[in-house]
Amino acid sequence: MGRKRQPETGSGDVGFGGMFRSLGGFLDLLSNLTEQGGKEFTRSGEVGDDKKGVKAVYGFSVRVGGGGKPLVERFGNVKDDGRSAVVEEAREPMVDVFDEGDHLLLVAELPGVDVGDIRFEIKDDVLSLSAVRGERKYRKEVLLPVAVLTAGATPSYRNGVFELKLTKAK
Repeated sequence: MGRKRQPETGSGDVGFGGMFRSLGGFLDLLSNLTEQGGKEFTRSGEVGDDKKGVKAVYGFSVRVGGGGKPLVERFGNVKDDGRSAVVEEAREPMVDVFDEGDHLLLVAELPGVDVGDIRFEIKDDVLSLSAVRGERKYRKEVLLPVAVLTAGATPSYRNGVFELKLTKAK
């Protein structure tokens, strides 16, 4: 009688060996980004169960900021609650904040909603962004790098991209 062949483990291997292989791959990625002069790297995916109506959307973006420091931005609706991964109803959109001298420019990817579905609120240095249209639900809190004025915020939305221009406080 022959031995049964064990199934191969791929990128889903979560043991210590898999963890260190993933960490090594991540460090290689950061090294490559630094060598490329700060280009951005993004990966995403979806997992769904039509029978249960569950859809997990996950992803991350890595880019090299000032001084070669990596900036990792995650997005999707999969969160870590400390014990396991949890799929939330609202997705966390991809958001970038740019310092443009006298103002900040926030850019968020919110496909599948209309401009009237988008809400934002600023309290101190935290911007809360949300949008709901049918099954599409987005929610994210963004820590702003500087204080901004709530009056005079200029929003715009086109082709699934929301932009918000915020004047810096003096």
